Amino acid sequence: MTASTQATPFKRSPLAMAVLGILHLEPMHPYAIQRRIKEWGKDKVVNVGQRAQLYKTIARLQDAGLVAVRETGRDQQYPERTVYEITDAGRAACLAWINEMISTPRNEFPEFPAALSFLMLLGPAAARAELEKRAIALRANLDDIDSGMAQARQYGLPRITMLEDEYQRAVTAAELHWLETVLADLESETLTWSWESLAQFQNQTTA
Repeated sequence: MTASTQATPFKRSPLAMAVLGILHLEPMHPYAIQRRIKEWGKDKVVNVGQRAQLYKTIARLQDAGLVAVRETGRDQQYPERTVYEITDAGRAACLAWINEMISTPRNEFPEFPAALSFLMLLGPAAARAELEKRAIALRANLDDIDSGMAQARQYGLPRITMLEDEYQRAVTAAELHWLETVLADLESETLTWSWESLAQFQNQTTA
């Protein structure tokens, strides 16, 4: 089944792109889509933990004419199973999204930089303590990424299927390296501040 026009505008998201990417290969019902994303390890870069959010995304894709119901069946394992397929418009949208997401950097406003912008509120000692916790977590993340990539290589998976893991490792390693330099500066007190030292800047604005 195909859709010649989109019924409603659609704002792309990583989950919506993943759903279209999965359906690009074969028709599937929502539970199988969620399971496939997890089996392929894509849940590390796409938030598919909540089944309700997945159903909501599929419904929006259907309203936009990007996916369509192929069949609705029943069996012992899945009492009600609606199988979805990608439409021609969905294939075009999926490829367009991938092209734009790959080629165009986008400020996605993650939490960590936002919190860093107000780190002075914690004071040097408290800031150092919290950043040390993050460094420990990042080292654990690196170990997990390395373990997952080693396992994937053992299975003989091609490199193209692990590029997101390579990227996540590079970004995590870079953040950890930067974080360690900041912690060193906090320890040596070459990076420090006080309310008195910040007070002179309270009424200043940048052009």
